[in-house]
Order: sequence, then C-alpha cells, then structure tokens
Amino acid sequence: MAEIKLTKNELRAQQNKLNQLQRYLPTLQLKKAMLQSEVNEVRVKIKQLEQDYQNAKSKAEACSALLADNIGIDTATLAVVEKVHRHWENIAGVEVPHFEKADFKEVHYSLFETPVWLDGAILILRESVERKLAIQVAEEMKAALERELREVSIRVNLFEKILIPRCQMNIKKIKVFLGDMELAAVSQAKVAKGKIIKRKQAKKEEALRAAGEQCLGKEKAYAY
Repeated sequence: MAEIKLTKNELRAQQNKLNQLQRYLPTLQLKKAMLQSEVNEVRVKIKQLEQDYQNAKSKAEACSALLADNIGIDTATLAVVEKVHRHWENIAGVEVPHFEKADFKEVHYSLFETPVWLDGAILILRESVERKLAIQVAEEMKAALERELREVSIRVNLFEKILIPRCQMNIKKIKVFLGDMELAAVSQAKVAKGKIIKRKQAKKEEALRAAGEQCLGKEKAYAY
C-alpha cells in the first residue's frame, strides 16, 4: 500500500473517498441480496424441473419399449431437436436465459401402417426431451447468477473489510498527525511568546536600572 501524505488535502481526499464507498456499499449489498434470492429460487425451480423430468422420462421409457416391441421404430428419430427457443431477461444486471420450447425434426410415417397411439407416444417422448432441455437452460441461468453473485460478494467484502477500514485508518492517522503538529505549533508559539515576554521584561528592567543609575549620578553631582 502506498504511503499516504499526512496533509489536510489528503485528509479531504480520504474523507471524500470514504463517503463515496459508504454511499455505494448499500447498492452492492442490495444487489448481493437480490442475486442470492434469485439463485435460491432457480435452485428450487431446478429441483421441480428434475422431478417433472423424471416423471416424463418414466412415461417415455414405457413408450420406447412399446414402440420398439410393436412397430420396430427407432425412438431416437422421433424426438430429434432442431432448435431450442429461449428468451432472455435482465435480473440484477445479469442477462439470464429462460426456456420456451423446442422445435423437433419432422417425422414421416404411414398413418395406416402404424398404431393410432403413435402420435401420443411421440408427444410423450418429446415432452421428456423438453423437460431435460428446460433443466439445462435453468442450469445456465443458475450458473450466470452464481457467477455474478460471487463477483458482487467479492466486491462487498472488499468494501467492508479492506477499502472502508483502510480509509478510516488513513483518516485517523492523518488527524492524529495534524493534531500533533497543531499541538506542537501551539507549544512552540507559547515558548516563543514566553521568550518575547522575557526579552521585553529584561529590556524594561534594564531601562529601569539605567534610569536609576542616571538619577543616582545626578544626586551625587548635586551633593558636591
């Protein structure tokens, strides 16, 4: 840390810096609280999405077994994702994604040679895939929020534990030094004033002695 100047100008600079830090700190603390709340919410959301996915996955596995055994269709071809739609939202200064839907590759099959429940089975398979995609996007959202939360937490700790205490310490150090200098100046002024008074007193006494001697000389002259 660079050595600070023990001057009144530096004292004002440190006081201004401290005021700025103390004004900005509540904003950082509020942002940290908001981010923590959002992180907690998305964690709960992910748990719910995982539960929904497990339910959809169980149904999809049952459909896959049924499709494979009855009509020999490769279920992997029925839920091929072509595009994932998402929208973005700004939360506490962070752009985070939200899952909307997925577009699947079109599947061609004969309506006469496949069972009537095939359309429903495809929907079940695709729902499972969408549930998984929703989890992945939510994980991206959580990662972005947690990353920003870590950065803001570091800044809050920097303000609270380093920058503000350092300014306060510098201000105290400068005030003590300036106080000592002022006390020393007052003491020097008193010493100087005492010396001036003593010199004046000595001159006065010298003048009185000279006047006395002069009067004494005149008296002797009159005596003769």
